[in-house]
Amino acid sequence: MLKNTSSKTDFSAFCIGATHSGSGKTTITLALLRALKRRGLCLQPFKCGPDYIDPTFHTRAAGKQSINLDTWMMTSPGVQKSFARACQPADVAIVEGVMGLFDGFSPTSLAGSSADCARLLNLPVVLVVDARGMAGTIAPLVKGFCEFHLAVRIAGIIANNVGSDSHAQLLHEALAAARLPPLLGALPKIPEWRLEERHLGLVPFLENRKADEWFESLADGAEKHIDIDRLLEISRVSKPAAPKQKPLPKAKIRLGLAHDQAFHFYYPDNLQLLRQAGFEIVEFSPLADQKLPSDISSIFLGGGFPEVFANELAANENMRLAIRDFSKEDGLVYAECGGFMFLGENLTDNQGNKFPMCGIIPGDSVMQPRLRTLGYREVTTLAETLFGPTGTSLRGHEFHWSEMEISSSHTRLYSHKDRRGNHRDSGFHDKNVFASYIHLHFFSHPKAVKYWFKMAAQI
Repeated sequence: MLKNTSSKTDFSAFCIGATHSGSGKTTITLALLRALKRRGLCLQPFKCGPDYIDPTFHTRAAGKQSINLDTWMMTSPGVQKSFARACQPADVAIVEGVMGLFDGFSPTSLAGSSADCARLLNLPVVLVVDARGMAGTIAPLVKGFCEFHLAVRIAGIIANNVGSDSHAQLLHEALAAARLPPLLGALPKIPEWRLEERHLGLVPFLENRKADEWFESLADGAEKHIDIDRLLEISRVSKPAAPKQKPLPKAKIRLGLAHDQAFHFYYPDNLQLLRQAGFEIVEFSPLADQKLPSDISSIFLGGGFPEVFANELAANENMRLAIRDFSKEDGLVYAECGGFMFLGENLTDNQGNKFPMCGIIPGDSVMQPRLRTLGYREVTTLAETLFGPTGTSLRGHEFHWSEMEISSSHTRLYSHKDRRGNHRDSGFHDKNVFASYIHLHFFSHPKAVKYWFKMAAQI
């Protein structure tokens, strides 16, 4: 077994990419994280792209908060800074990719892709291949991935859904004969490892608390079917220098952060930027708490699954009224996606049941039978907001199955265009209330949180 030989300037770090979504990236990432944690190594997990759910599983498997990396939303310097800061104490960093290795903002750009992250951070890629019904064909498939972009280095292959030991041997021989990166692992199909899914992807860990026995089973599988020692050896890289960090200011302004099973879509880097701006973040639960935290100037209602917990949210009338009263008393309210839905008058779930919400936005959110929109967004504010003056631009993404039907004329929050260049105004803005379906990453415009703090200080 490979011992911890990490130094201040050398550690193991790699990106787990795949040929396509559904190949098994998340399961293999979790298996490796728990196996390495069992070995006593200090881990730092990451997730490429805007996904909020996979990182919750990473965090439980590794015992360390997983961080999102996205070269389109965060900018390249932002990704490098986030990676370098989080990796300082780590013996091993594992970056789980998003979709297929070269899938990102557009089919003609690497921006936002796993490949772009690996290229930018100079990380070797471990390519996951779903090998069902495949033997020699693995060689030309892997060869294409290796040669498509020479700045992206594929160091090894993990085959998933392998039928038998003899099947694994065929895959190994095919790669070796073609002088391609080695087969580092061959995992059989194990039904017990399957993760439960619903409309936004995996059921979040907060709702789907897999027992530690499940993670231990994954780790056992990784030890049995993956050459972990070789993987760690071929992924040795230089650890990036620690970025200069200013000490956190002595917080003077409190910000209420909705955090429970209904609302938990937050990027750790966003919360860190808010703290660096001077906020003290105080969590509260719209599901369980009867009142807001004391002495707060702002509320941040992130995304999540209010449609799944609509009955419980509706039943907590005290909290709904407290948020409504807070907005009427000029407290700053910022909401994204699920939080946007919660601020409406009513929410209609997938079964057609209607539940009262906060009643701050004059309209209802209604769940739809199909996905309504998915994609990256670059937004420009249409008036002064808590993020800055009119014309402030930020980047984020949008992914939802509901529609917000606002019943009266209102001020839109953003103007944005999609990947095809189509312009659209979206969101809701009324005095001190700012809400939309779009999840922002503040690394796209770090000064925005300073403006938020400045505005909160005037209340």
